[in-house]
Amino acid sequence: MEKRFKITAQEGLHARPCTLLVTAATPFSSDVQLTYNEKTVNLKSIMGVMAQGIPPGAVVMISAKGKDEEAAIGKLTDVITTEGIGEEN
Repeated sequence: MEKRFKITAQEGLHARPCTLLVTAATPFSSDVQLTYNEKTVNLKSIMGVMAQGIPPGAVVMISAKGKDEEAAIGKLTDVITTEGIGEEN
């Protein structure tokens, strides 16, 4: 399962939004990934996500694979939209 988002946070995915996303993804048993510019990282890794250097306006894809993938994508969608990180694309 996957979903695309446009990053709307003024600073892009810097420390605070990265922390929120990693914290939201970590409890799920599914494999949760973030893809930007054809590079995929584990969304449960703060260093991996921050190393992407995702700027405002970027389009990213979040994917989840596993028994709770729908719940994981739902939670991440909620965090991204309610915390002003981005919008569904």
